[in-house]
Amino acid sequence: MVAADDAALDTLTLGEVSVTAIKQGAVGDLSTSRTGLGRREVERGGIVTVRGVSDLVPNFFLPDYGSRMTSTIYVRGLGARIDQPSMGLNIDNVPVMCKENYDFDIADIARVEMLRGPQSTLYGRNTMGGLMNVYTLSPMQWQGTRLIAEMASHLSMKFGASHYAKVNERLGIAASVYYTSTKGQYTNEYNGRRCDWERQGSGRVKLVWMPSPSLTLSNTLSCTISRQGGYPYEWVGDRDSEIGDRGSGILHSAFCIQHSPLSGRIAYNDTCFYRRTSVMDGLTITKRFDRWSLSSITSYQYINDNMTLDQDFTPLPYFTLTQVRREHAVTQDVVARSKDEGAYKWLVGAFGFYRRYKMDAPVTFKDTGIKALIEDHINELNPYYPVVWNERSFVLGSDFSNPTWGVALYHQSSIDWRWFTFTAGIRLDYEHASLNYHSETHTSYRVMEAATGAVYHSEDIDIDDGGSLNKHFTELLPKFSITYHMPTDGESSIYAIVSKGYKAGGFNTQMFSDVLQQRLMGIMGIGAAYDINDIVGYKPEKAWNYEIGGHFESANRRFKGDMALFYIDCHDRQMTIFPDGTTTGRIMTNAGKTRSLGVEASATISFTDNLGMNLSYGYCDARFVEYNDGKADYKDKFVPYCPKHTLFAQAFYTYNFKGDSDWARSITLDASLKGTGKIYWNEANTQRQPFYALLGSSITLAGKHYSLQLWGQNLTGTRYNTFYFVSISHEFLQRGKGRMLGFVLRASF
Repeated sequence: MVAADDAALDTLTLGEVSVTAIKQGAVGDLSTSRTGLGRREVERGGIVTVRGVSDLVPNFFLPDYGSRMTSTIYVRGLGARIDQPSMGLNIDNVPVMCKENYDFDIADIARVEMLRGPQSTLYGRNTMGGLMNVYTLSPMQWQGTRLIAEMASHLSMKFGASHYAKVNERLGIAASVYYTSTKGQYTNEYNGRRCDWERQGSGRVKLVWMPSPSLTLSNTLSCTISRQGGYPYEWVGDRDSEIGDRGSGILHSAFCIQHSPLSGRIAYNDTCFYRRTSVMDGLTITKRFDRWSLSSITSYQYINDNMTLDQDFTPLPYFTLTQVRREHAVTQDVVARSKDEGAYKWLVGAFGFYRRYKMDAPVTFKDTGIKALIEDHINELNPYYPVVWNERSFVLGSDFSNPTWGVALYHQSSIDWRWFTFTAGIRLDYEHASLNYHSETHTSYRVMEAATGAVYHSEDIDIDDGGSLNKHFTELLPKFSITYHMPTDGESSIYAIVSKGYKAGGFNTQMFSDVLQQRLMGIMGIGAAYDINDIVGYKPEKAWNYEIGGHFESANRRFKGDMALFYIDCHDRQMTIFPDGTTTGRIMTNAGKTRSLGVEASATISFTDNLGMNLSYGYCDARFVEYNDGKADYKDKFVPYCPKHTLFAQAFYTYNFKGDSDWARSITLDASLKGTGKIYWNEANTQRQPFYALLGSSITLAGKHYSLQLWGQNLTGTRYNTFYFVSISHEFLQRGKGRMLGFVLRASF
């Protein structure tokens, strides 16, 4: 709910956004499955991040686990835990190039658009699952000052201030600051401290200048600094232990393991944290001519982050990982398009980008890790001459640089004929990626005589490897659609679309510590060496999407609905796996073929001017068609981490007070239900999270210049899990957040 002065600006409802974007035009006219959230819906739901849209949109899921770096996105059964995203993100027309920078708070969101299905013809790489457009408030739309203060459970706080000014009819400027912090919900029992604490601050300056009626320049500069703990993973047992019925529909191990005193506990000895500083600057210039327009979108993006992990997540000193990265990226998009007039419409564009990051990712082996992962394995083979490491801590050092650049040309045409619109598009995308790597370790050991205890032999190990890898990707990305505009009073249509999307290939930088570890083990005479080219690189993922759907609207516009049926044929599926055995990293691999089929439906119903409902439901059946990892055949198994059902239901009622009081003009009651599941956690489908539902509610009192909202989330205290994985034969999970209560005060004047 917003203050009364803002309400007039909120003509957008769930399922519709009446806005013309630079590339796709009015989202309500698109022949694709889409959802729009206006500022009213954004503020009612307390949405300040991409994660906040999860579950509101059919078949869109962004689980809350780990840290803000783990921005794992699943759309229509597509997605992976690391590296390339399945969904693109644009903020004020600027594409966010680094997935690890997707999750940050955005103040004063004006609207959100979610387009599902491949958007690769217009937007290129990493939009095969869909695209999210986020737009912030413009000083040319609204002028004044906005304040926000929020307090919630676990000492969670949010404070923000922004000012929007129109210097004259041609120039507007806005500035905002935003701060959020939380004590966290999860306690590390090893030290008694909360492990998911967080502090984040951000600032944004937005300038809009119209030197002439036909020319518009808009520049947005933002900076975000985030500091957090994160990674509240519970050890729930060992993979080789008897832990009950794995197929029972509940993670039995999470509740019933008795064999380990660590079961069901968050307890690790080394510090975990994630730190990030990011800067984004985007300049958009649009020149309008009589019959067409030309737009330029230029951006610079910088991210400096540090992920430090107790990588074994136990109280024992196995190993730790520090991953420090600095990345610079620039993008340039030039778009020419005809006006949305006449029977024939066209668009042509060129896109280019360059990004380069440098990463330092050392893994420090400690006493227990040296003993359990190296010494014990060697000494099992030859107990009469046991090996003893001289140092009880040593570093597997890895550093990289990864320059990547790409260019693309694209075109789209559409023709209106009677009640039909025919659209065809094509994109040629080329990308070049390089990896310059350096790995080293310096350590030593001695071989003992078990009988006498004397030193039989001493050996120094000095490994210093380096090299370069290169990959080239070329993709042709077509799209075809037919839309039938129904001759009814409301704006209703039925469409069919065929489109291709892809995710870029890349390199498994997190695997170099394992490559180095296996090299070390090979020197000791055990283990098998990895082939750098095979295990470090992975190919692009490609998918064809076949979809039919419709957008429906009643004559009085009190009902607006959308429905879509889709089938996705995916090749070279990118899957994140934790290698078996004593390895410490995780890798991306191309896991054969998958297919997804499902349905999406949403509706906005306004029973009266004051009473309404928002409904959305997504069903997705995503399975392996071909995937054999050499140990098991997973054909017909469900793709892990992709929810089978997503559900959102919301009802709200607004009562308008009589009179002209500035303090009490309306009160709004809101109740919502978000449902997700089931979710399989592994390729064998032996572990899963059943369907769960979270109940939320709010009550909002609004005056002329303020609104006060009391809200609650997960009011029933539903217990559910958001993540599960196996590392060095230990099973871990993260529980979902419990009941949250809070209030938010907004003021505008």
